Amino acid sequence: MSEPAPLRRLLIVDPCDDCHRLLPGLRSAGWDVRSSTLAAALEHPCDIGVLRLQAAHLRHPDAVKDLIKRSNTEWIAVLSAEELRTQNVGDFVCEWFFDFHTLPFDVSRVQVTLGRAFGMARLRGKGAAPVDLPDHELLGDSRPIRELRKLLGKLAPTESPVLIRGESGTGKELVAKTLHRQSQRRDKPFVAINCGAIPEHLIQSELFGHEKGAFTGAHQRKVGRIEAAHGGTLFLDEIGDLPLELQANLLRFLQEKHIERVGGSQPIAVDVRVLAATHVDLEKAIGLGRFREDLYYRLNVLQVVTAPLRERHGDLAMLASHFAHFYSLETGRRPRSFSDGALAAMGRHDWPGNVRELANRVRRGLVLAEGRQIEAQDLGLQEVERQEQLFGTLEDYKHRAERQALSDVLNRHSDNLSLAAKVLGVSRPTFYRLLHKHQIR
Repeated sequence: MSEPAPLRRLLIVDPCDDCHRLLPGLRSAGWDVRSSTLAAALEHPCDIGVLRLQAAHLRHPDAVKDLIKRSNTEWIAVLSAEELRTQNVGDFVCEWFFDFHTLPFDVSRVQVTLGRAFGMARLRGKGAAPVDLPDHELLGDSRPIRELRKLLGKLAPTESPVLIRGESGTGKELVAKTLHRQSQRRDKPFVAINCGAIPEHLIQSELFGHEKGAFTGAHQRKVGRIEAAHGGTLFLDEIGDLPLELQANLLRFLQEKHIERVGGSQPIAVDVRVLAATHVDLEKAIGLGRFREDLYYRLNVLQVVTAPLRERHGDLAMLASHFAHFYSLETGRRPRSFSDGALAAMGRHDWPGNVRELANRVRRGLVLAEGRQIEAQDLGLQEVERQEQLFGTLEDYKHRAERQALSDVLNRHSDNLSLAAKVLGVSRPTFYRLLHKHQIR
């Protein structure tokens, strides 16, 4: 017995008389058609949207842009021939809409456009990253990120200090925020200080605060970062850059649980959980006399290591899609997908700047992209030559074929893995082994 055709939901916003005359034919072709005002459009989930674009929309385009960005589907504009000649309407339609139609309708062309738009919307939906996640969420489904989330779930409820190690741009502050968010201190302050970004002569005051008149320019009492974090979490980023004198003061605080402001004499009890992060080799720094060994052991009670992006290639498309949606709000442009050439170039790049570099390149790509997709050159990456994509070792071919077969069968049978394994002609254990091998799911 064949599966029923999927329901295709079509929303017509601010419909005109010509739009109403289309309805019987669209419904008989299998479309579930509804209509709405622009203000209420987001209350009606749809697969494809049609908007009767009028002069008022062009004079005040923010409402239209907001609808298209938040609905995460493909939209088709409907205009009169006169409106199509309005200044700048062409740029606006090309930027924000999948296609457009002029009145009166060519019914057969409308049907073809709706079908193409529906197919594109489904393709976009399969690879879209969830963009409503909080900005502190650790995104990704590769094995390193799954193991990291599992580890953080175990460490977060404890009160022990945690040392977070990893290359620059790998999300060490996100790890710290996740530990705080999942801890018993979640409703208390999270205070971060970058030890390498504050002038050395100000670090003492920034960390511990100062009393009025403690030094020239100290016109009033200042509460330091440690004291401001009382009851919550103190995150010391780039701890390896902390001067030796301050390392001694920090060690004393960790041992005694109280501080003294600069120029003060009264001890102040402070209850914080300390998280520290570094991208430098602290053991080597200890050997060179640049970092205190006793402070190292105080901070390194529990340890987390963040994986570089080059070891998380399975997360590249998801992260890039997430940043494309995120930065589209800043740039005022519609979120764009990535061309095959851009995805290939990203896959070949080593990402020395890790996730931070990816975010910056996607941000650049959104600004520079001229077509409907972001290309490799928009990201500042060299496009992979077609010959280079086509040829490789026999193992390369086998690896790509295995991964493609898994992706194809999961797209069709993701809700029934037993059936997916049967379609591929392998046992369930073999199927799971292949998923693990290719870091899928």
